[in-house]
Amino acid sequence: MKELTPFSAIPRKELHTQLPQTNFDLIVIGGGVTGCGIALDAASRGLKTLLLEKGDFASGTSSKSTKLIHGGLRYLKQLEIGLVRETGTERAIVHRLAPHLVLPEKMLLPLIENGTYGRTATSFGLKVYDILAGVKGKDKRRMLSKKEALEKEPLLDEKVLKGAGYYAEYRTDDARLTIELIKTAARYGALALNYCKVIDFLYEEGEVSAVVCEDQAMGNTFEVHAKHIVSAGGPWVDQLRKVDNSLKGKSLHLTKGVHIVVPHEKLPVNYSVYFDVPDGRMMFAIPRGKVTYIGTTDTTYKGDLNRVVATAEDAQYIMESVNNAFPSIQLQMKDLISNWAGLRPLIHEDGKSPSELSRKDEIFISDTGLISIAGGKLTGYRKMAQRIVDLVVEQEESRSFKDCFTKEISLTPVPLPNYAAVKIYIENLKERVHALGLSDYHAWYLTTTYGKQSELILDKMQDMEGASAGTRLLRAELWFGVHYEMVQSLTDFFVRRTGRLYFDILSIEPAKDIIAEDLQDYLNLNDAQLIEEKEQLQTLLYDATHYYEEELV
Repeated sequence: MKELTPFSAIPRKELHTQLPQTNFDLIVIGGGVTGCGIALDAASRGLKTLLLEKGDFASGTSSKSTKLIHGGLRYLKQLEIGLVRETGTERAIVHRLAPHLVLPEKMLLPLIENGTYGRTATSFGLKVYDILAGVKGKDKRRMLSKKEALEKEPLLDEKVLKGAGYYAEYRTDDARLTIELIKTAARYGALALNYCKVIDFLYEEGEVSAVVCEDQAMGNTFEVHAKHIVSAGGPWVDQLRKVDNSLKGKSLHLTKGVHIVVPHEKLPVNYSVYFDVPDGRMMFAIPRGKVTYIGTTDTTYKGDLNRVVATAEDAQYIMESVNNAFPSIQLQMKDLISNWAGLRPLIHEDGKSPSELSRKDEIFISDTGLISIAGGKLTGYRKMAQRIVDLVVEQEESRSFKDCFTKEISLTPVPLPNYAAVKIYIENLKERVHALGLSDYHAWYLTTTYGKQSELILDKMQDMEGASAGTRLLRAELWFGVHYEMVQSLTDFFVRRTGRLYFDILSIEPAKDIIAEDLQDYLNLNDAQLIEEKEQLQTLLYDATHYYEEELV
C-alpha cells in the first residue's frame, strides 16, 4: 500500500511557531463538513489555507446528522426544486469520490391510509426525483404493491399499508466523511488544527485581517493573519458574527434532531424505511451493522450549544413513531442502547415551524469582509464550498487560480474504484480478519470506515498486545488515528473516528483504560490530563445512554 501522509497533533508545537509567521490567503473557521470542504476546495486551487476548529473536526452538526447522502425527497414537496436538483446530483459525485464511505442504500417509502404521500403523488414525485438527480438503471424508482412491500419489509403494518415507493439513496458516516475531507485538504497543502478556538478578530483599515486563537490543547493564545476569513461555524456562526459586530438582518434558527439506536434484532428492518409519523412528519429507520438507528426529531433549540442531549420526551416521541409504523415491535426505553442529539443551523423565517424551515444554505458578507455561511445539507457540502471559494477567488484580481475540480478528487489516499470493488474488498478482507481472531463484521466495519487504509491498521494490530482480538484492533485503530487522523482525545477516537459510541457502544468499556494509557503515551499527557480525558468520555457515555427531563442550559 502507498505511504500515507501523516496528519497528526504530535508536532503541534512546531505548527505554533509556523502559524503566526505565515500570511495565509484564507482562514476557515469551523471544522465541520462545510469548513473542511471549503479547505479542500481552496487548497486544491492553490490558496494558502488554514482551518481552525474550536473542538474536534465534525464534533458539532457534522457527526449528528441522519448520516444519509440524499436528495431530500420532502424538499420536493416543499417545491425546493433547485435544492433537490443540486443535492440529488451531488449524491452520485460523493459516492464516486468515496465509494467505501458513501454506500448505496435502497429506501422503502410505505404508503398508508391518510399518509403524507399518496400513490399517484409518490410515483410522480419519485420520477421527478430520479430525473432531477440523474438516476439511471436499476436505481430508478419502482412502485410496489401492498404484497410486494410486505415481502420486502414484513414488519410494516398490514392493516393500513397500501403499497410503497422503492428508490435509491446513499448512507454514510458523516464524521468519517468530514475527517477524510480535511485529510485530503492536508494532502493539498492546507494546514488544520482542532481544539483551536477563534476568540477575536483583528482589523486593518476596517477590514478583517487576522484572528486571535486560543489553543485549547496547549493553553496559549496567538494571532494568525490572512487576506480572507470565512466562518463555517455551523450553530456558532451567529456568535462569530457578534464578535465581528455584524449580526444584523437574517439570523440562525437552531433546531434539534435526536436519533435513538437499538440492536438490529430489536428492529430487524431489511431496508432503510422512510415512514409516516402520526403528527404528519416523516422519520427514518436505518439498519447499520449490529444496530438499527431511528430519527429524527425536529424542535426549536435554545439550550447549551456545547452539550446537546436527548430528553425523555424526544425518546418517547421516536419510540411511539416506531411502534405506530411497526406494530409488532413495541419499543421500550430498556431497548435503547445509545442515542445522539445534534443541531441544525437553519436560517430563521418568521411564522415557520422547524420542519418548514428551508435547508438551503445562505452566505453573509459583513462590512468588514468576514464571509459567513450557514444552513445547507450534508449532501451539498461540495457545492457550498465551491460557492465560497469562487467568492474568495473573485476578490483576488491580481492572481489567477484553478477552477473548482473537487468532483475529481478522491477522498481517500488509496481509493477503491467503485462499490463493486468495495464489496469484493470486504470479502477478501474476511480471511485476514479471521486469522487475527476477528469476525466477518470487522471486515465490513473496517472497509466501510477506513477503506483500504484498513491494511495499515491490520498490519499494526499484529504487533499489539491485548486480552482479546477486539482490544488489539482498538489499539491499532488508535495508533492510526493519532498519527494519520489527528486524534487528540478519547472522545475523538470513540465517537468521531470509529463511531463506536453510537454503533458499537459495548466495545468501549472493556478497552477504554488501555486505550487511555496508549493515548497518554502517544501525546505525552500528564496524569491530570488523563483523568480529564476519562471524565469527558464518561460524560459522553452517560449522555448517549440516558434521557434528560429537559434541555441543558
